[in-house]
Amino acid sequence: MENKCGKGVYTPDIKTDKAERIVPTVPLMQYDGFLRPGDDKVARTLGDACVAEMKKNIIADFERTAAYCEARGEENPDQMVHVSTFVIIDGTVYMTYYANTGTDQEDPQYQVARLAYCPLDDPADMTVLDVQKVGEVLDGRTIDRLYDTILLYKGGEELYILWTASPDGNYYRLYRTFNIKTHSFGPIRANRFTVGDITNDFSISGMKAALTANDIPFKAMWSDIGIMQKLSTREENGETYYYTGAYSGNFNCIIKSKDFVTWEYVSTPDFINNSLWENATYVLGDKVYYFVRQQECNQGFLTVYDLKTNSWQTPFLIADTQSRSDFIYYKDTLYLIHAPLNRDGIGIVRVDTEDIRNSKPLLVADMKESCFYPYTVVYGDEAYISYTVSRKHIRLTKIGLSAYTEETR
Repeated sequence: MENKCGKGVYTPDIKTDKAERIVPTVPLMQYDGFLRPGDDKVARTLGDACVAEMKKNIIADFERTAAYCEARGEENPDQMVHVSTFVIIDGTVYMTYYANTGTDQEDPQYQVARLAYCPLDDPADMTVLDVQKVGEVLDGRTIDRLYDTILLYKGGEELYILWTASPDGNYYRLYRTFNIKTHSFGPIRANRFTVGDITNDFSISGMKAALTANDIPFKAMWSDIGIMQKLSTREENGETYYYTGAYSGNFNCIIKSKDFVTWEYVSTPDFINNSLWENATYVLGDKVYYFVRQQECNQGFLTVYDLKTNSWQTPFLIADTQSRSDFIYYKDTLYLIHAPLNRDGIGIVRVDTEDIRNSKPLLVADMKESCFYPYTVVYGDEAYISYTVSRKHIRLTKIGLSAYTEETR
């Protein structure tokens, strides 16, 4: 199926005669401290209370179910769903994820990017829309793979939906807007990736060419390209920049944008490590707090990038951390939300922003069931959390934060 609203989507990469400089993936050897959240008895006790609250306060599942399809005369309900992002605006929840209606496998060759929304107090009144699916033709190129789908919002009537898709074998970051008043999509366009004075499409080839042209070495990129959901802001030269993390395989970096369309490369850790996939970031003042899991390892590393001095801090390790992590900021305190190796729960660590070596665990929650890729948004004193259950459900729940913060211990 041809996407009629997408023309002139792609631009040629600015090429370079320079050779790529690939950084090896090597286990991290130099670090400044090590934290084992699972050894903290108080954290485990609070975790039990958190599990009970999360299960009690389930708001809704957002996948396209058999019942949803039957009620609307539609076919092919979702058999696999994964990776959620949401925002709550004027009492309505907007949720993005990707799905597979053909099999129960996470397979980018058969996936579709999704947007679902419903009133917070009436989840049964849900609408589920396709953003893009494999097999569509966009500006003359067939979409042969599709993956991570996120939602970004900076106020007003427009949501920005960003996802990774492969037109004819080269992964891109694509985006389109959704107007919450008219419930209509804008055209699909390609995100852009800037390094120095080079701006290419935000694609694997575009990223590699822009980094290489600026003599920036990078670790191996492979498979899809991800952009993390959590945004934090910094004022620079009178303008607001939105910071987050980006990744492809072993390559991870900090990026920033003014408009959610063009993303500027900021930096990547300059010490040897074996990071893999998702990198959580949060900017406070002149510092970017940064956490990422490591490949074939039982811990992730927490570090800080100084935007004034362009320097990275010696990393601090946190054990039993796997998968996608997240930061939240609550009552002037930064917290890291991480997932254990078994992906059956969450952990919360209070980050000491003066000295990350003094960070401490607040809770370790074992759901005794799948709790994949938690994403958390703070509204007042409540934390709303979306997560994947066994790649079958996109679930939203909430907890009261005050019971789990440092001040209550």
